Amino acid sequence: MVTHTMESDRASSGELVAMVLCAGLGTRLRPLTEWLPKPAVPVCGLPLIRYQLALLAGAGVRRVVVNTHHLAETMAGEARVAAAAVRLPLSVSHEPEIAGTGGALREARAELEGAGEIVLWNGDMLFDLDLGAVLAAHRQGGALATMVLMPMPPGASYAAVEVDGGGAVRRIAGRFGPGGRDLLPWHFAGVHVLSPAILGAVPARPFECDINRHVYPPLMEGGAVRAHVARGWWSDLGTPARYLQANLDVLGRAVPLARFHGADPFAGLEPFGEPGVWIAPGARLAPGAAVEAPALVGPGSVVEAGATLGPLAVVGAGCRVGAGSTVRESVLLDGTALQPGEALRGVVAAGSARVAARE
Repeated sequence: MVTHTMESDRASSGELVAMVLCAGLGTRLRPLTEWLPKPAVPVCGLPLIRYQLALLAGAGVRRVVVNTHHLAETMAGEARVAAAAVRLPLSVSHEPEIAGTGGALREARAELEGAGEIVLWNGDMLFDLDLGAVLAAHRQGGALATMVLMPMPPGASYAAVEVDGGGAVRRIAGRFGPGGRDLLPWHFAGVHVLSPAILGAVPARPFECDINRHVYPPLMEGGAVRAHVARGWWSDLGTPARYLQANLDVLGRAVPLARFHGADPFAGLEPFGEPGVWIAPGARLAPGAAVEAPALVGPGSVVEAGATLGPLAVVGAGCRVGAGSTVRESVLLDGTALQPGEALRGVVAAGSARVAARE
């Protein structure tokens, strides 16, 4: 059984609604996800969900639904804070049993009522997407579903989405769909735009229903699932290495932040010394501590004498960097303490855990 809680009144019918998928276990990102759901992990001090909701709100989404399962109360709390920060009404669909990407739509059907279009967004990624262009393509194409695709990242092993010359999706992961000749393989970026009529195509069984495996294949024959190829900075943050790199890319300004209205990790921070060094109010750097850009130190953190931060160091809130320790190309999650003389490079540190995060 799936229960729902409503956080705000629905607006008028026909509005643009998003659903962010936040129920997953985050197994590839353990042990970090033993404390935090993956959409709640911090990226330069802001939860990942904050970036997602900021982009969605800026693109005209009127309200958002998130589903929860793993560490459900934590996830719901982070989503509420993030939604309030960007003034986006929020509903929570709690899944005591994981329902999958398609099942999540089925179980949240009451919360999605009245939507003119639904943006289904994977909660484990950071994506500088021009959502307005996707919406225009979806409306012009007249399909039930539009999948956002990208060129396959170099060296990646993601399952391909194969598309014909007319832009129709014909096969997913080499197995699902009618297939065809002369198909082009693309990488699925984790975003769908859906017409609400597709909710009627989500089966009741299996309960854990995958949209690509159980919903789309019967619709592909008639061209009801189409593709939109997008460009933009993208990462799914699915492994410690990609999580670390996303933090370092945001810190180094490699990620464009203009679309993420209301999710600026540098807002309210104070530049310190050379450009690219950011210190939050309440953080303390002892005399003799050295910081090399780019670097960020969160609120309430202490960097002791003789410690060295950077280049490419993200120190969360309430951390302690012990005397003589070094942090380079690494991330410290909130509340982490480094022992005097400890050296980190290419590491995500969370509490007592030190996770090597270079591929």
